[in-house]
Amino acid sequence: MYQEILYDVSDPVATITLNRPERLNAWTDRMSAELRHAVAQAEQDPAVVAIVLTGAGRGFCAGADLKTLQSISEGDRGRQIPPELAADPGDPSMGEDFRGTYTYLLSVRKPVIAAINGPAAGMAIPIACACDLRFASDRAVFTVAFSKRGLIAEWGSAWLLPRLVGPAHALDLLWSSRKVEADEALRIGLVNRVLPHDELLPFVRKYVEALAAECSPASIAVMKRQVWQQLTRTLGPSEKEAIQLMLESFDRPDFREGVMSFLEKRPPKFQRI
Repeated sequence: MYQEILYDVSDPVATITLNRPERLNAWTDRMSAELRHAVAQAEQDPAVVAIVLTGAGRGFCAGADLKTLQSISEGDRGRQIPPELAADPGDPSMGEDFRGTYTYLLSVRKPVIAAINGPAAGMAIPIACACDLRFASDRAVFTVAFSKRGLIAEWGSAWLLPRLVGPAHALDLLWSSRKVEADEALRIGLVNRVLPHDELLPFVRKYVEALAAECSPASIAVMKRQVWQQLTRTLGPSEKEAIQLMLESFDRPDFREGVMSFLEKRPPKFQRI
């Protein structure tokens, strides 16, 4: 079914690899549809604790395929998605703010982690920003590129970027479209950590394995929803909701298991979702 991505599940990780290495994984409508479908599969699979998005070959994603951009510039803005790839991942109850073309990743009930293995340009930036965490290879280079194509801050990046790096850094990246090396991306908060290239994917796997071994998937899902939704709320309602969610968590089996495993000095056995 998949032509432009690779999909692999190895408990507890689902790895989705953008797979057009000869084009530096340049983005197409089909790739978008395949990603959406694969994310939906991973979200429903109890073997999957977290979803990792990476790229084949030497890069993460070069942005939109130039042929696609040329077609759009010539007036062709159609999007043809094969019916067999129709999917609707994520939690609809989070509301329309988190159900966009790529921002649906924010509503997926499991962690979505970008393992940025090389250059990431153009629309690859808002897609990576819509992931929950970003770990980068020391070979990663980031270029927003929109201003140099006569475009604007696409796909929610005017909301996402300032929340990661602050408004001044966001405007610098958006206006200049300059190249940002991995070390600067770490310094300004665009990525969580930078790893030696060959250690990137093993590190990300170990990170997810630690989540699977030590943390409640249900708690992770609730906290993900809290963090993203409450970015749009004031402190008072956020605290009130947290109190209600805490009371609800007392009634879940994971709460008892978390307490008992601590008292009995053993690893917890949390339920998968």
